[in-house]
Amino acid sequence: MDACFVTSKSFPATVEKLFPLLGSRISYSTRRRLFVSQFHQLKKVGTPLSVTCCQASSSLPSPSPQDEERPFAETDWRSFRARLVAGEKSSRSEEPSSVVNPDTVDDLPPPPAVTIGNKWAHTIHEPEKGCLLIATEKLDGVHIFERTVVLLLSMGPIGPTGLILNRPSLMSIKEMRSSVLDMSGTFANRPLFFGGPLEEGLFLVSPNEEGEDGLGKSGVFDEVMKNVYYGTKESVGCAAEMVKRNVVGLENFRFFDGYCAWERDQLRDEIKAGYWTVAACSPSVIGLSNVGNVGLWEEVLGLMGPKKVW
Repeated sequence: MDACFVTSKSFPATVEKLFPLLGSRISYSTRRRLFVSQFHQLKKVGTPLSVTCCQASSSLPSPSPQDEERPFAETDWRSFRARLVAGEKSSRSEEPSSVVNPDTVDDLPPPPAVTIGNKWAHTIHEPEKGCLLIATEKLDGVHIFERTVVLLLSMGPIGPTGLILNRPSLMSIKEMRSSVLDMSGTFANRPLFFGGPLEEGLFLVSPNEEGEDGLGKSGVFDEVMKNVYYGTKESVGCAAEMVKRNVVGLENFRFFDGYCAWERDQLRDEIKAGYWTVAACSPSVIGLSNVGNVGLWEEVLGLMGPKKVW
């Protein structure tokens, strides 16, 4: 079956097209279960760009008409899933507990619109690129990871890698004299955050709030989630050049000394053992302003609801 691109408003109509024999005679949650398999296809669609660093400039080409009408999958499938989760929670509290025969139910009114707001977070069962790992009480007393929030950058073949987001910065790159980041003078005064126990220099960067996303068009950085990219020591020179060309602002970078990594099955074993809770979140939750925020752990838990993570 081909991938189907929808918005939350077109969800009921799309279901009726996919399942004409059932139509609107089934409940909202049943429609959701019939359609949710289509969501996984949304994640697989996209057109990667491959542009060398030297091609990045402030005079980027205007988007084509096709770019203006990009399908939903290329915008933010995580928000789509969050609406499904929010709608499912809402329908559980509204639907009767008895089993309903779809052949005997009258047509139901359209389901209420589901809103999730600018900031949201919810649990997911499996780790994925762009998700958060939230330390549970089982890591209390483990100095490096106690009450940490880790952003997973990659689920590579060797194993997942990530950055601790909520450890404050105490010094700048120049003051730390870090050997893992071969910094040019452009970033010497930027704060340096602790990203994990393994020695490597990484950074997060977001595009300017106004204008085009020059970071994504450059092809230099890896996208973690919408409007959040990461780079390595090898891409620092390109990043400095982009700052000079006003493609991205100096304040749009967050640099990390160290990172976290797990072997292929190690992280899943730790999650199963109860050391981590896995959560999806909106880009605004892990925005650059929240890097180094010691209150991020409590904030994410609050967004996920009253239930504790352990």
